[in-house]
Amino acid sequence: MAQGDPTTGRSPARRTVLRGTVGAGAALSLPLVGAAAPAQARRGRPSAEWGVQAGDVTTTSGLVWVRADRRARMVVETAATESFRNPKRWYGPVVGPDTDFTGRTALHGLPPGEQIHYRVTLADPDDPRRSGRPVHGTFRTAPARRRDVRFLWSGDLAGQGWGINPDRGGYPIFDRMRKLHPDFFLNSGDTIYADSPIQERVELPDGGVWRNVTTEEKSKVAETLAEFRGNFRYNLLADNLRRFNAQVPSIVQWDDHEVLNNWYPGEILDDDRYTVKDASTLAARSLRAFSEYFPISTLPPADEDGRVYRVVRHGPLLDVFVLDMRSYRNANSPGRRPDDTRGILGERQLKWLKRELSRSRAVWKVIASDMPLGLVVSDGKTDFEAVAQGDPGAPLGRELQIAELLRHIKHRRITGTVWFTTDVHHTCAQRYDPDRAAFKDFAPFWEFVSGPLNAGGFGALKLDGTFGPDQRFIKAPTRANTPPTEGGQYFGQVDIDGSTGEMTVRLREESGAVLFTQVLRPGRVGQ
Repeated sequence: MAQGDPTTGRSPARRTVLRGTVGAGAALSLPLVGAAAPAQARRGRPSAEWGVQAGDVTTTSGLVWVRADRRARMVVETAATESFRNPKRWYGPVVGPDTDFTGRTALHGLPPGEQIHYRVTLADPDDPRRSGRPVHGTFRTAPARRRDVRFLWSGDLAGQGWGINPDRGGYPIFDRMRKLHPDFFLNSGDTIYADSPIQERVELPDGGVWRNVTTEEKSKVAETLAEFRGNFRYNLLADNLRRFNAQVPSIVQWDDHEVLNNWYPGEILDDDRYTVKDASTLAARSLRAFSEYFPISTLPPADEDGRVYRVVRHGPLLDVFVLDMRSYRNANSPGRRPDDTRGILGERQLKWLKRELSRSRAVWKVIASDMPLGLVVSDGKTDFEAVAQGDPGAPLGRELQIAELLRHIKHRRITGTVWFTTDVHHTCAQRYDPDRAAFKDFAPFWEFVSGPLNAGGFGALKLDGTFGPDQRFIKAPTRANTPPTEGGQYFGQVDIDGSTGEMTVRLREESGAVLFTQVLRPGRVGQ
């Protein structure tokens, strides 16, 4: 049921106003449309007009990201206070055109459970005396002991042609989320819409006009590396997002629209908008740009495989298992095969997930899934895009992998697994119960869905009965692709009590109103 706005133990002092942060007092205005790839040689000093980000923060480590306007050395300083007394200095890479002038610096040996203030300075690599103005950010490391944890999740940004609208102030949902002072934000995919061009004007059903900030790269579908980079850069034109990035670290995964709708490896496109027809070629270009524009610990150069799937450990109460349901899947199909080892995760990722869940000692094991389990997401007239395929009987197709995983969780008596996802452009909550299911060899669990952040709203989807979902809440528009001006923009909030270990999940809408609340108790095989 809906409840009030409990901001227990969270005061604005936890996320202080950042002096010198791009997007704060001296923010860039929204129409920064002329800022594309920087020149390799420019007068003046290097600058970081795209803000800063932190990501994959643990008890003692984190990654800091920046983008320069020219070739520059990335230097990060960290301190316990905003005054930066006795700072520690970290020398990062020289950023240049090979990474679109983006760079990441890994911070290690940080104190657990502490607020870390950081500032990034860009220096001329040939003359370190020529340095730009520092850009500030902050994050809190995960606690080494049991302490309250709060995180938010959502996804789907700038979809269906609904981009940065200056009349709405850009992406207002990020201001609302930032004021809740979360420890981190779980970005559940569709971080861009590479297949969804942004036009300057969109006619609204009520006769009004939606205005977009747009750029050259967003005027067509993305095919080249430069166009994919431009898609990721586009969202950073919104000062709401830059402010949010500077104050809230992220855990980011990807889904389909980072490349194109419903893609799978090896797909050959039948779409006149594309001159490049091989989805895998497009995906490789997108993944490179994705790795350049987000601070993720498993992407190159940190991990030779460049994996998106990983586990981010957030102290004794929480491990976050980030899935990649896109890169290793088989082709979309009717999903009725009685044997399917590749499924939606691939064999290697499934083995990894089972192994890491078994090893986890965290009270809660959040499974960050970029697609829902029981909602039937179609791809054309006969094929299906997600796990479910509308047949409520025994597991078939991609459902076989999920059945194997759920069986493993039950038989290993792994407690505290909760699924969080987005993708479907509405919000809902369902409890999966073997007493209602065709497949019964699993323990009950919850799945929570929230989104989009700024995209079209879409109607409710049917549920597949294979795993016995009981939908306890849903809010969805009654027609397809409703504009954000009509509402339908959602995010979720999760609070874990440090003393009791209880997890409270709230589904919220853009205004901040709480739509649904569910409290989960720790230490149970099923809820």
